[in-house]
Amino acid sequence: MKLLVINGPNLNFLGIREKHIYGSKTYFDLVSYIKDLGKLYNVGIQVEQTNYEGKIVDLIQQAYHASYDGIIINPGALTHYSYAIYDAIKGSNIPTVEVHLTDINLREEFRRVSVIRAACVTHFLGLGFDSYHEAIKFLIKR
Repeated sequence: MKLLVINGPNLNFLGIREKHIYGSKTYFDLVSYIKDLGKLYNVGIQVEQTNYEGKIVDLIQQAYHASYDGIIINPGALTHYSYAIYDAIKGSNIPTVEVHLTDINLREEFRRVSVIRAACVTHFLGLGFDSYHEAIKFLIKR
């Protein structure tokens, strides 16, 4: 099994940005955590991060051509308005799981809307790094 994890804008600032919300663990810690899960479950996992919407679309389209079995995406703020990412997920026909470190339904009003959710097979919110763990387990079982 081959999975692609895509992290969007500002995820690279984990451990720096709003520690009272996101904690003190860094983006490097998150990547290490995800890669360790790949080893644990014997799953190939590629982790990418970008602050650019078009790059996320490119990564999803490249995942199609590279025959990935699943995508885990934390699109950051792009969650709330990127129909381009929605279209890329729908067009790729790759099972995609939306994840967020925090529960966006309990945050500011604008964060409660996910325009990509309908394109995804499920979502995991508010579990910190474990949101990714749940997504990996879900895709393995699928």
